[in-house]
Amino acid sequence: MLGKYRGGMSDLPFGFSSGDSSDDDERRKREEEARQQGEGQAQNPFGFGGFDAGQGFDPAQLGNMLSQLGQMISGMGGAMNDPASAASGDPVNYQLAMQLARQALGKHAPVSEGQRKAVEESVHLAQLWLDGATVLPAGPQKTHAWTPVDWLEKTLPTWKRLVNPVAEKMSNMWVEGMPEEARQAAAPMMGMFTQIGSMSFGTQLGQGLGQLSKEVLTSTDIGLPLGPTDELALLPEAIEAFSKELEQSDQEILVFLAAREAAYHRLFSHVPWLRQRLLDTVEQYARGIQIDMSGIEELSRGLDPSVLSDPAALERLMAEQSAALEPKATPEQKAALERLEALLALIEGWVETVVHRALADRLPSAGALRETMRRRRASGGPAEQTFGTLVGLELRPRKVREAATLWERLFEATSMEKRDAVWGHPDLMPDSSDLDDPSGFVDRQIGGSELDDPIAELERQIQREAAERDDQDEGDQDGPGDESSK
Repeated sequence: MLGKYRGGMSDLPFGFSSGDSSDDDERRKREEEARQQGEGQAQNPFGFGGFDAGQGFDPAQLGNMLSQLGQMISGMGGAMNDPASAASGDPVNYQLAMQLARQALGKHAPVSEGQRKAVEESVHLAQLWLDGATVLPAGPQKTHAWTPVDWLEKTLPTWKRLVNPVAEKMSNMWVEGMPEEARQAAAPMMGMFTQIGSMSFGTQLGQGLGQLSKEVLTSTDIGLPLGPTDELALLPEAIEAFSKELEQSDQEILVFLAAREAAYHRLFSHVPWLRQRLLDTVEQYARGIQIDMSGIEELSRGLDPSVLSDPAALERLMAEQSAALEPKATPEQKAALERLEALLALIEGWVETVVHRALADRLPSAGALRETMRRRRASGGPAEQTFGTLVGLELRPRKVREAATLWERLFEATSMEKRDAVWGHPDLMPDSSDLDDPSGFVDRQIGGSELDDPIAELERQIQREAAERDDQDEGDQDGPGDESSK
């Protein structure tokens, strides 16, 4: 069952290497061949001749080069020069991304009335059962049965927020690889280079989302609130394909997935800080990417300028240059990654715990399906592949079992109300060290007042401070005169 989640998105675009030694060997082989063909002439990342610092700069050669580039781009179609994409200021050509994603989808059946009704009934039943497993209410979410195209359109705004920081960081790599003299001479054409980068990112984003849209089961399947806050959605076509590889009944699988989707939405809807904190952490990680440009210099030697007249060869060149770039992990990124992994594990662990408590006595397959979802996430499912491909973040919530254990122990030691009250404020949340020692976290909660309402605790602190000031004022009024009278 897990095989299809292991493949299809293993190539890491946006300059992130997969670490595969066979890819490195192949790249070195191509470089050696390029060196031999170019007879040792060093050239810049674009494959433009004459940019080597030791050989000087030839403006006439730059003009010929840009002329070739302009002719090549003019044949690429309207997607390259999409006015809406250019006006948006985005570093990614999202119109192209959506076109390619739809092409990757191919033909797909629309949602039938029977599928729509089955989704609505399953969600309604799951919501009733969840009412007894959490104090967080269902909320006013609307229930939908999405096609893969619906998923693409509904989640694209969030993907823009996650992908743009990476694309912005990478979009200047071409210009930075040029000597200053060449950069000044090429200034009038920089808009064209920007469009090339935008188109490259759009191509990779479209391919990644097209593959992912065929695999996701719900709007929250990768652990992030990608869709609208008030829309609870399942994808019947993907769920049917997922169900064929399992031994459980289709109806039980649908109710189980509906319960997971509903639990996620209860959490994201009624914990005001959670959605923003999660997306901000991903954004912070992406914006902190530092690029090592040394790979560009090595790859640029011996490239043939005639590549500019061949769109297919240019595409291969851009892919090779992306593979040559390596991100540098900063201390800030490492800290953001640790917070993100812990938070995603806590979210997944809470959903898993709540759903199991709601369904364990009602669905015979609840335990088996719980374990199936655990394996699916832990073995490199859509979440890890999507982040690795589109955001440069290889994400795997490794501590989901520990997080589920923490929530279960907290429930058993206290109550459902106190367990869910932990979500009341980010300062009350467990961290990665607590996932390693759930018992210690539970003991601290039992022994202290950390589960109290943070607003109520703040009000009590204000009252205590006010009372202390009143006592101090009264002491000052009594003063030395009163003391002498005694």
